[in-house]
Amino acid sequence: MLTLDEAQSRLLGAVSPLAETEVISTFNGLGRVLAEEVRSLVDVPSADNSAMDGYALRSADVPAAGTVLPVSQRIPAGTVGTPLQAGTAARIFTGAFLPEGADAVVMQEQCEALDGSVRINTEPLPGTAVRRRGEDLSRGAVALPRGLRLTPQALGLAATGGAATLTVTRRPRVALFSTGDELAMPGEPLKPGAIYNSNRFTLRALIHALGCECTDLGIVPDQLEATRDALRRAAQGHDLIVTSGGVSVGEEDHLKPAVHAEGSLDLWQMAIKPGKPLAFGSVRRADAGKAWFVGLPGNPVSSFVTFLLAVRPLLLKLQGATALLPTGVPMRADFDWPRADKRREFLRARRNERGGLDLFTNQGSGVLTSTVWADGLIDNPPETPIRAGDTVRFISLAEWVA
Repeated sequence: MLTLDEAQSRLLGAVSPLAETEVISTFNGLGRVLAEEVRSLVDVPSADNSAMDGYALRSADVPAAGTVLPVSQRIPAGTVGTPLQAGTAARIFTGAFLPEGADAVVMQEQCEALDGSVRINTEPLPGTAVRRRGEDLSRGAVALPRGLRLTPQALGLAATGGAATLTVTRRPRVALFSTGDELAMPGEPLKPGAIYNSNRFTLRALIHALGCECTDLGIVPDQLEATRDALRRAAQGHDLIVTSGGVSVGEEDHLKPAVHAEGSLDLWQMAIKPGKPLAFGSVRRADAGKAWFVGLPGNPVSSFVTFLLAVRPLLLKLQGATALLPTGVPMRADFDWPRADKRREFLRARRNERGGLDLFTNQGSGVLTSTVWADGLIDNPPETPIRAGDTVRFISLAEWVA
């Protein structure tokens, strides 16, 4: 069996970022990956300004707490005051430009307004409550690097630097289908032996969450020709085909011969639990190109976890992202896990109010409840039992499913 690191290395080594880019409004950039760095068009802030409501003054004019200064002007945000007269203060508001000559701002809570004057009840130092010009961004500086997957705060930074548009990698186009005669859709009556197709919903949502386009080809019957036809349709106009189920070697598992007939395939056994089987290859397109292919296991938790470990980094690589894998954090286990597996395990757990981790009681690969109850996965090395109090590596689902 391949280790997870070996499998990820092969996957990521095979694919290259998409070459096509597009220019979009910064408003629409959430989750997209920058194909070009963003440089600030302005200094941010564009001038020294006040960090709070209060009084702008020369710190040298306040030798001691209790000094009274006449108020010579009022400067709201969005206006520019006149040079500050020596021995006076200016009423100023958050974000307003500091008047020439002032070197400090004293917050209004430390002042006492008098009739035309103000008593300063502290001894300010130069620079107090002043935001310096360019302290956030300087004109021409790189605000956001190429390869960054855009978060809400990154969009805000792009906007504060004056970027109205962003150049991003085009969205990967993913075709999705499930295999299995036993699968039915919610809302349909269940025949004996049938189950509802949860993977279709989970995988489709994961693909959309990664900023990709998804063409849902539904459920494909367990027939070789039907599977080959679905692969041919899926390859046209798509960068990646993702399937669930049918990647083992049973008599009703037709994906392996179908992909071999329509392209190329490696069937891997990964040393992870859940999610041992993984198929990776490509399917020929009519235009002489190819679409990548990843076949996931059918069990719902295995499918979910294997998507996070294998498909997610592949889709991020196609978009040119630089951060492909989550980092995780060390946390305390508040449970015992004595029956360690020979494979690397990904255990469903969640943080508790004591600052530790609780474990879902049933870690079966078909127990989808565990993925909703949990807020992360414990990355447990092979043959490593866990005792309460041990430190484990915890990866928040928010780091993966975002």
